[in-house]
Amino acid sequence: MASPNGRIAGVLFLVASAQFILGIVVAEALYPGYSVADNYISDLGVGPSAAVFNSSAFLFGLVSLIGVYFLPRTVDFRILSVLLILMGIGAMGVGVFTSTFTTIHGIVSLMAFGFGGLSAMASFKVSGLPLSVISIILGAMTLGALMLFAGGLVATGSLTTSEPPASEFFLGLGPGGMERMIVYPALIWAIVFSGYLITLSERQETPK
Repeated sequence: MASPNGRIAGVLFLVASAQFILGIVVAEALYPGYSVADNYISDLGVGPSAAVFNSSAFLFGLVSLIGVYFLPRTVDFRILSVLLILMGIGAMGVGVFTSTFTTIHGIVSLMAFGFGGLSAMASFKVSGLPLSVISIILGAMTLGALMLFAGGLVATGSLTTSEPPASEFFLGLGPGGMERMIVYPALIWAIVFSGYLITLSERQETPK
C-alpha cells in the first residue's frame, strides 16, 4: 500500500485555502461599509474584522507549510516545495504584520501571492493534462494582476505615500477588485491542486 502522504498534503492545502476564502468573506461582512472595489484586502486586517482576517491569513500560511512537509513524499519536485514554503511564510507574515506596518506588510504580501502564482505555474511539471494547463492559466492570472496592481502603486508613489494608486491600471475593478484578481486565482489553484494530490494518492494505493 502506498503512503498516505499525498492525501494528507492535499487535505491540508484544501483546508488552508478554503478557510482563508471563508475568512475573507466573513471579515468583509464584519467591516462596516467595506467596498470590495475601493478597499484593499489588507484593510480587513485592522478594525472589527482584524481578528478573523489576521488569524485566517496566518492559518493559511501555517497549514500550507505543514502540507509542504508531506509534499516531497508524494511529488518529487523541490522547486515547487520551495515556492510553497515562501508563499506560506509570506501568508503568515500577512497575518502578523497588518497594513499599519507599511513596508513589511508590502513585502510579505508580495511573498504570499507572488510565490503563490509561481507555485501554480511551477506545478505544471508534476501534473498532467488538463490540470497542467489550468495551473499555468491561474498562475499567469495571479502574476499578471500582481504586475498591474504594482504598476498602479508605483505610478503614483503609493508604495511610500498615502496617495491613491493610479486607477487606470486596475481595469475598472478598483484596487480591491484587482487585489482579488491576484488572490483568488492562486487560492483556486491551491484547491484544485489539493484534489489532484488526494486522487494521486488514491491511484497509488489502488492495486494494479
